[in-house]
Amino acid sequence: MAGNSYGTLFKITTFGESHGEALGGIIDGCPSGIELDFNAIRVEMQRRKPGQSSIVTQRKEEDQVQFLSGIFEGKTTGTPIGFIIPNTNQKSDDYSHIKDTYRPSHADYVYEKKYGFRDYRGGGRSSARETASRVVAGAIAKQIIHDIKITAFVSSVGTIFIDKPYQDLDFSKIENNAVRCPDETTALQMENYIKEIKKQGDTIGGTITCVIQNVPAGLGEPVFDKLHAELGKAMLSINAVKGFEFGSGFCGATMKGSEHNDLYNADGSTISNLSGGIQGGISNGMDIYFRVAFKPVATLLQKQNVLTSQNEIIKQQGKGRHDPCVVPRAVPIVEAMAALVLADFYLMNKINK
Repeated sequence: MAGNSYGTLFKITTFGESHGEALGGIIDGCPSGIELDFNAIRVEMQRRKPGQSSIVTQRKEEDQVQFLSGIFEGKTTGTPIGFIIPNTNQKSDDYSHIKDTYRPSHADYVYEKKYGFRDYRGGGRSSARETASRVVAGAIAKQIIHDIKITAFVSSVGTIFIDKPYQDLDFSKIENNAVRCPDETTALQMENYIKEIKKQGDTIGGTITCVIQNVPAGLGEPVFDKLHAELGKAMLSINAVKGFEFGSGFCGATMKGSEHNDLYNADGSTISNLSGGIQGGISNGMDIYFRVAFKPVATLLQKQNVLTSQNEIIKQQGKGRHDPCVVPRAVPIVEAMAALVLADFYLMNKINK
């Protein structure tokens, strides 16, 4: 099965299934001599783990990381960092009813068509639980690029949006609520809406905005490895992501050039930043900001039509423990993938110089 690795110099390969013995990964290309902050890694894992509030899946996993190699006396050795995250709360019987059916908008059907066989327990390899390994790698990547600040937050749930630019938000409030929205009034509206959707046995989508600050100018490798292209690929590889835009995004398509151009200051900074901190695929030193759209979770706790392996349409209701809205737990995943991209380009830039 290809497609399990990401990165060029700083490279992560993940393995494991939602209901297997463990998830895990191998990080290759991490520089030696980095004194790791293991508590920072633990904090990132706690932000992603299930069961952390009433508006997410109630699967109970502590997501304790066990490092197997590449670290000695608390420092990276420059050799591959191997790690596992044991699965301790599997309930595989919750998925026995879908053994011979294909759930709508899941990967069940396409996995079986591609491989002729599938692990139906929790979606197997296609489960969002796979992202736990990415968060470990992202937490280490953040420690390589420690001067760069990466902040993600929930900017919408359904039709409820933050109506302020990110510059007017207090990022210190992101972790103060279950939704991870820095605007307290909007966060309460979002949380109440998610709870109502959950009562209906339904799900809802949303968006996450990510802001990357203190990025040095010069990161990015034209023409096919542009910085924003790699950020887009990284974000679109996350489960349930349906859209990515950076800078002015689709709104920029409605503007005139005279409105959209970022005019320079004498020091090389720009007066506006509709470019989103990237020009010609290379960082220009301004804030990089982008938005990621997540679809509603596909498993509904209400009856809907499903396809059987015998090509019949039947009614079936979802079971098990699922998020009514994935975006609160996806915030650290977006940050992790952004960190992987930035760390990779940071190391490539050092070689080019």
